[in-house]
Amino acid sequence: MGRGLVIMVPYVWLLLFFLIPFAIVLKISFSEAAIAIPPYTALIEWAEETYLTIRLNFGSYLFLLTDSLYAVAYLNSLKIAFVSTVLCLLLGYPMAYGIAKAPQAWRGPLLMLIILPFWTSFLIRVYAWIGILKQEGLLNNFLLWLGVIDAPLQILYTDTSIYIGIVYSYLPFMILPLYATLEKLDDTLLEAAADLGAKPFTAFLSVTLPLSVPGIVAGSLLVFIPAVGEFVIPSLLGGPNTLMIGAVLWNEFFANRDWPVASAVAIALLLFLVVPIMLFQYYQGRQQEVARQ
Repeated sequence: MGRGLVIMVPYVWLLLFFLIPFAIVLKISFSEAAIAIPPYTALIEWAEETYLTIRLNFGSYLFLLTDSLYAVAYLNSLKIAFVSTVLCLLLGYPMAYGIAKAPQAWRGPLLMLIILPFWTSFLIRVYAWIGILKQEGLLNNFLLWLGVIDAPLQILYTDTSIYIGIVYSYLPFMILPLYATLEKLDDTLLEAAADLGAKPFTAFLSVTLPLSVPGIVAGSLLVFIPAVGEFVIPSLLGGPNTLMIGAVLWNEFFANRDWPVASAVAIALLLFLVVPIMLFQYYQGRQQEVARQ
């Protein structure tokens, strides 16, 4: 009985916080927009109180296919999320590796420095970058003082500022799973590689890097998935020409009040994100099968 309750907890959690909200959004996506409260027609209703009728409207999904705005927003979001993930990996891997190889007494304080920004509001941390990146901000003043530039650079309200904001905000999500993987690596494998004549860099490429792939995949998914639907960072740091699907979703819900189209956008976005999760689970399953053999 006790074991059954423990096993049931994640399924109840999944039902309450994923399947039921998903079913509600899916139902709205097949409705029609209406001037009412709520602003969409009923999907299921009783006709003349005798029989049940279901009215499925696929117009919202067809609208997504016919209007290039959504395709551009999806592709732009995927591009920004992919580049941001690569940048987080390039920055996060050396940091995670350094923490994992640091003396035991230093690892806790170093990890605390990584986690410490989370103690401040996400909105405030992103908003603070406006003061750093604007033309008369700290970064431009510092570069002018160094003599690197002659005139202030336009960094704020560009894609560059979005990349900076996303990398800054999501870098810990890359470092922590990488650290968890690298910290468990057996150092005797590197000693064996050195005994066989491998240089340190060769040993890293042939031993450390392949064994840290699970951490790379986990960290990349933790950065990529929320970055695709990011809304706050593009709204504060991005320019008017920056089009991401999170902003489109917000406008459809709260500006246009077209909830069926907004729900269709959300369902399509979810499908984009489910694919990498399924690939990750498949990869993990294969790794576990190989480990058991």
